[in-house]
Amino acid sequence: MKILIVEDEPTLRTSLVDHLQRDGYRCEQAATYAQAHEKIKLYRYDCVLVDLTLPG
Repeated sequence: MKILIVEDEPTLRTSLVDHLQRDGYRCEQAATYAQAHEKIKLYRYDCVLVDLTLPG
């Protein structure tokens, strides 16, 4: 399963990626809405985890 993690806090984003990768998930990251939007246009994801309090 390929997951996009959209989180502006680097420590939390890294922690999420580390835990999910240990469980066998493929993860990509985005720190902003703009970065996430570009990745979603280019790639297919099975799941997108979005920080609800993401600026912008």
